[in-house]
This record gives sequence, C-alpha cells and structure tokens, in this order.
Amino acid sequence: MLHVLSLEYRVPEDRAAPHVAAHVRFLERYHRAGTFLVSGQTVPSSQGGVILARGVDRAEAERIAAEDPFVREGVARYTVTTVTPGRVHPALAELLGAGSERIRPEG
Repeated sequence: MLHVLSLEYRVPEDRAAPHVAAHVRFLERYHRAGTFLVSGQTVPSSQGGVILARGVDRAEAERIAAEDPFVREGVARYTVTTVTPGRVHPALAELLGAGSERIRPEG
C-alpha cells in the first residue's frame, strides 16, 4: 500500500522557516527507514510539499505525518491519500511491493 502525504502550509512560508531543520531531520529519519520513497517541495514551494510513503498502513502514515515538526508547530497540515497500485513500471515493482499488472515498455 502506498500513501501520498500532501503537505500544505497553514501560514506564510517564511513563518515555517524556523522549523525547516527539524522537518529535514524528520524526512531523513523516514527515508533511512525506507518508509519515505520520495519527498519534495511543490512548485511553487509556497504551497507545501509531497511525500510518497510505503510499508505502513494508513493509520501509521497518519501517525507519522503528525510527528512532522511543521505539524506539531502548527505551520502545516497533511492530507493522506492511500493508493493501491494497479499498474507499475517494472523498475518500481519490487520497490513498491506491487504484484499486480505491470507496465512493460514497448519494443
């Protein structure tokens, strides 16, 4: 199961700045654990960011999101969207634990 964690600032981006270092440590912790596959800012960055998480159920994804210093300090909030992969590129199938139909390049 995959989860898209969409981060939305609740305050102007500059008010989140004092919490960036702690937020980065949070991201690094879950990237090292293998839970976060991708994380990054949206474009424009003032809107927030997105994390792709795997290997946890939805309740755990929500608990992890609540740990983010941005959330604890009230400068941002997450929306969690759970996705069951249906079609997966072969290069990602094992990483995502997808056993369903896989997309194969033509040729």
